[in-house]
Parts: sequence; structure tokens; C-alpha cells
Amino acid sequence: MAGRTRAERLADQARIEISAILRKMKDPRVGFVSVTEVEVSPDLRHLKVFVSILGREEERERTMAALEHARGFVRTELGNRIRLRHTPEVVFKYDPSLERGSRVVELLSQIRDGGGQAGGPAEEK
Repeated sequence: MAGRTRAERLADQARIEISAILRKMKDPRVGFVSVTEVEVSPDLRHLKVFVSILGREEERERTMAALEHARGFVRTELGNRIRLRHTPEVVFKYDPSLERGSRVVELLSQIRDGGGQAGGPAEEK
């Protein structure tokens, strides 16, 4: 752990703390959100928080709007939990990676379940 930069350590801690903050939020517009990654600027003053949101497009848009509205609250809570000279600005970015992964699993499952029918006769020749 000695080789990790301060920004990397802050990113890890911010991911943990922001995840906890989002779980406690009372806003009904915030759906099922997972913090997938946090990027910290070199000067430690800005955080890009990548979130994955499960649900339909409307739910994702509503959740992103709620997160944007809650940026100040999240920043204040983060400042109370992590002691820094300057509490970083927080920006939320949508990360579709979990959704893509879920779709890949679904497609693989379909291939597995229907694989015998699709390739059966061609393999017998």
C-alpha cells in the first residue's frame, strides 16, 4: 500500500463514503445506484463519481437528475467524513458498464439454453 498515491487513496475512500451517503439518501428519485469508480484530479479538488443505475431509461434519467440536485449535500457529507483542507467538488457521470455486463450474461444464457438447437444439425454433417 506504500506505493499508492494520495489521489488513489482518496479515490478509494471517496468511493466507499459516497456509496454509504447514497444508500442513506431519502430522495425517492434515486433508484438502485452503484458507485463503480471515482477519479480524483491531481490537485485533489475535483471528483468524478461514476455510477451505474439499474432500471429503465426514465429511471436512469430521474436518478441522474436527483444526483445532480444532491451534489452539494453529497459534498458536504463527504467533507464531514473525510478530512481534507478543501472538500472536492463532486460530479456524477453515468457508467453503463454494469448494464452492459448484465446484457452479456443474458445473451450468453440465451446461447447456452438455445445452443443445442441452433448448432445441432450442422454439427452432425
